[in-house]
Amino acid sequence: MNHDPPTVFVIDDDPSIRNGVRSLIGSVGLRVLTFGTARDFLRSTRPDSPACLVLDVRLPDLSGLDLQRELRESDIQIPIIFITGHGDIPMTVEAMKAGAVEFLTKPFRGQNLLEAVQGAIARDRAARQERAEIAELRKCFDTLSPREREVLGLVVTGLLNKQIAAELGISELTVKTHRAHVMEKMRAGSLAELVHITDRLQSVPPRG
Repeated sequence: MNHDPPTVFVIDDDPSIRNGVRSLIGSVGLRVLTFGTARDFLRSTRPDSPACLVLDVRLPDLSGLDLQRELRESDIQIPIIFITGHGDIPMTVEAMKAGAVEFLTKPFRGQNLLEAVQGAIARDRAARQERAEIAELRKCFDTLSPREREVLGLVVTGLLNKQIAAELGISELTVKTHRAHVMEKMRAGSLAELVHITDRLQSVPPRG
């Protein structure tokens, strides 16, 4: 896992807002990178660490909602806290439905922003941990032979070895051997753990 310090990205075309937010967030020891436009943010090289994005809705080149949509379509997963001086209910609903963590209307209380930032970073840290664990499980799954994958699929449905043997047209001893290999390769200590691992893999579709 990456242990770089968390980063808060701030995008706002108003320099006074950018500087104020940077000072506020920096005061609690977080790294802050600021941008005047969404395009500047997209062109930047960003640290690979837990992060969140404090994003103004109205920007000169690409709006905050458009950037949110572009990030989602590019599978760039970063929690977003929207800030705006012109918020309205439909805009808020659109942002939150698309996964925004918070929607703050200027002028907002500094404490509200700090709480939203801490929550968003915690959320991103947990999501990164989950993605790393799923990636590791996929590596384990990829080491299974085609037959072992067949056995895995039947084992987790609760079938007994002799039932699996009958289903696949192989001996019960062969099933036991494949089953042992599956348990070892998937690093599962029990059937319940193997079922849990399989459920986790199926809950997140592979990226393609």
